[in-house]
Amino acid sequence: MGNSKSGALSKEILEELKLNTKFTQDELCTWYQSFLKECPSGRISKQQFENIYAKFFPNADPKEYAHHVFRSFDANNDGTLDFKEYMIALHMTSSGKADQKLEWAFCLYDVDGNGNISKPEVLEIIMAIFKMIPTEDQKSLKEDENTPEKRTNKIWDYFGKKDCDKLTEGEFINGIMNNKEILRLIQLEPQKVKDRLKEKKQ
Repeated sequence: MGNSKSGALSKEILEELKLNTKFTQDELCTWYQSFLKECPSGRISKQQFENIYAKFFPNADPKEYAHHVFRSFDANNDGTLDFKEYMIALHMTSSGKADQKLEWAFCLYDVDGNGNISKPEVLEIIMAIFKMIPTEDQKSLKEDENTPEKRTNKIWDYFGKKDCDKLTEGEFINGIMNNKEILRLIQLEPQKVKDRLKEKKQ
């Protein structure tokens, strides 16, 4: 890792990322150059990560959600993301395999990192997601899921859990695999909300 600050990406990291993501060697090298421009130290702080998210969601407040996403990808808990962690995060959230995405989603929802998910943890993430959906778009959400509390209750009911129960990773992944409705409810889908609004206007 000694050359992480130089302009070249180490062969080991390049090979590992080619193996674990969908990015080509050229794409990875291009990403690396822009990564170093943004982060000359070779690492992204939580603040920088939140700023990047803010650019993607100019009409919303992504700070809390970005905080949780950052936490879920900071593999070594050092408070920064290196290029490898950053690219795996990008891959996972954009085009990872279904099971990889679900494993990541479990980490995202397991706020305290204790290996299972409680209902208050689901609510915490759903509240962060709602902050990223513009108020206008929230108006078009279904009646039984148009607040963080309602959406959390709906998710928890789908899993067939009581309020004080916990979800293991296996239960979480299997539940979502067996019920696509849960997947829709746990994700942030501003685009789908926008599409729905367009349909209403037509």
